[in-house]
Amino acid sequence: MPATPTPPPATPAPPPVILGDEPGSFPHGVLAERHPAIIRQVRDAFPYDPAVHHALDALLQSCLKGVIEPLPADAHDGDRWRDWGLDAYTGRSWFEVPWLWSESYFYRRLLEAVGHFGPGVWQGLDPFHPFKRAELDAPETGEELAALDALRTRPADERARALLHGSLWGNRADLGFRLSDADAETRDAAPGLVADDSEALWALLPAGGKTPGTVCLIADNAGRELIPDLLLAAHLLEQGRAGRVVLHVKPYPYYVSDATPADVVDALRALTAAPGEAAAYGRRLWAASADGTLAVRAHPFAAAPLPYAGMPPGLRAEFAAADLTIVKGDLNYRRLVGDRMWPPTTPFADTVAYFPGPVAALRTLKSEVITGLTEETESALNTAEGRHWRTGGTHALIQVRD
Repeated sequence: MPATPTPPPATPAPPPVILGDEPGSFPHGVLAERHPAIIRQVRDAFPYDPAVHHALDALLQSCLKGVIEPLPADAHDGDRWRDWGLDAYTGRSWFEVPWLWSESYFYRRLLEAVGHFGPGVWQGLDPFHPFKRAELDAPETGEELAALDALRTRPADERARALLHGSLWGNRADLGFRLSDADAETRDAAPGLVADDSEALWALLPAGGKTPGTVCLIADNAGRELIPDLLLAAHLLEQGRAGRVVLHVKPYPYYVSDATPADVVDALRALTAAPGEAAAYGRRLWAASADGTLAVRAHPFAAAPLPYAGMPPGLRAEFAAADLTIVKGDLNYRRLVGDRMWPPTTPFADTVAYFPGPVAALRTLKSEVITGLTEETESALNTAEGRHWRTGGTHALIQVRD
């Protein structure tokens, strides 16, 4: 009689989704301490009227001692949030639902409290704009832009590496240091760059040869972190590594500093108003926007409380058509790999196998989610720093799945 076929091995269940219910954990601290501090910060940033102050007080009490409440019945995006899980989580503690979801919903409720969606005098006002603007206007921003003058005379491959690392590190970027101390990463016992697939990234975007295609760049923060992203986009276009760059930003203010279309305009104006090479970059980007080789998208899913594995079909098709999608920042990394308790040595490619096209992650580590490390790197980091390396913003990674 024929042998009984051997069943295929069972696919292991993914690790648990991260919650915020463990006192002393990083997610618990965000919900219990950071969110109340943000409410107080926003309250002091504008001369809000008594109705807004009352709504902020109610949100503060809800965050500390209450439960998740529904949006108003007439909320313009009520159906969308119900599709994203609101009905299942209403009435539950902020600490007992997926951390990614509770964080995102907090910002949606904060915008509701300050009247961002109107109608009223505060409609459309970004409650985080003063903080973003202060960072963009800081002297450090001018110092970083001045480094572009020296960068202009460097070979193209050095400029590419410096601009990639500038985008990676955001407002910790120091182009001059990174050019003069290129071997620093290899000397560190616990390296600042914990994974480096930069060669694989450039291999997907060769200079010369085939007709350059589209690069999607999912931006993270505004201000001093958005400017390096725009500089990288300008370099890709100028060197023929991309024929078109599509910059994906948030459709409304989100996570205090995440970039919106208005923040893109502020950053471009800051570049064009700067002296030297920075202004030349700004003019090129402004012209690229006019001719369509630089485009800005603000898809509603950019502010969804869900991993990118749940992206809608239209967005999936856009990423599938791109030569490469570059995913910037910590929050977007959590959404890319799934906000789960992955063992750090879980292959990055396994966690993003669903993604419809080549994808690269550029991320400074500011939360505990991490994949794609070697055992040696994980051991060195744990020995040197305990678990602080995961959340302190002192380490970064470049990971690619082609």
